[in-house]
Amino acid sequence: MGALHFDPLYSLAGVAVGILVGLTGVGGGSLMTPLLVLAFGFHPATAVGTDLLYASATKAVGTAVHGFSGTVDWKVVRRMAAGSVPATLLTLGALGYAGTHLEGTGSVITVTLGLALIATAIAMIFRTRIVAFYAGAIDAMTDRQVRNLTVALGAVLGVLVSLSSVGAGALGMTALLILYPRLPTNRLVGSDIAHAVPLTLLAGIGHWAMGSVDVGLLLSLLAGSIPGIVIGSLVSARVPDRLLRGVLAGTLAIVGGKLVF
Repeated sequence: MGALHFDPLYSLAGVAVGILVGLTGVGGGSLMTPLLVLAFGFHPATAVGTDLLYASATKAVGTAVHGFSGTVDWKVVRRMAAGSVPATLLTLGALGYAGTHLEGTGSVITVTLGLALIATAIAMIFRTRIVAFYAGAIDAMTDRQVRNLTVALGAVLGVLVSLSSVGAGALGMTALLILYPRLPTNRLVGSDIAHAVPLTLLAGIGHWAMGSVDVGLLLSLLAGSIPGIVIGSLVSARVPDRLLRGVLAGTLAIVGGKLVF
């Protein structure tokens, strides 16, 4: 675990990422983790572990807002958690056994992060087409089949998030739109955020126990990102959403490709 040192440079990075999260709704992990690895030179395990606790804190605020507004479907959250919690524990166990700071483990985390970013970019650009493509198949499914797929989705997200801190945002939301086309979008957004809180917290605690969290970095990021999210949310209505998402998706795809190749 890193020394408790507050760095205003990291807070500025938190402000920038927070503004983008507020503008686009894209999870901070898709932006913050590669920034910590590529721009600031943090070990992939430290970047992921610190970002997981950072995400759990910011998403807890979002969950409180959605919970107060009644836009969380707790049945969906429970189904996802039934898959994500055991998958997260198994992934953390495998990381602990392998050693998070070994070169091979760092490479696995980096490649997983890159692939997750590319998948996130695809989900952002083609979400409407992807949802429409699977609409007929989902309509023919029973509630039990949808439940089982939701549990499986949670398991996949548990592995992805534990390894890369990415996946619970755009990827999870796209899958929920496919599985629950009749639920209002705001309830799916609230459910996705609510599920991310225990997922990122559990994974973050696991990384903390393995020494992969820099507390000073975490506090610096939170100090900048919270006001950044507020600023981004306030000005989001004035920015063309389609243009911004296209630029952001392109950036994530490029960064993901750089991490993989």
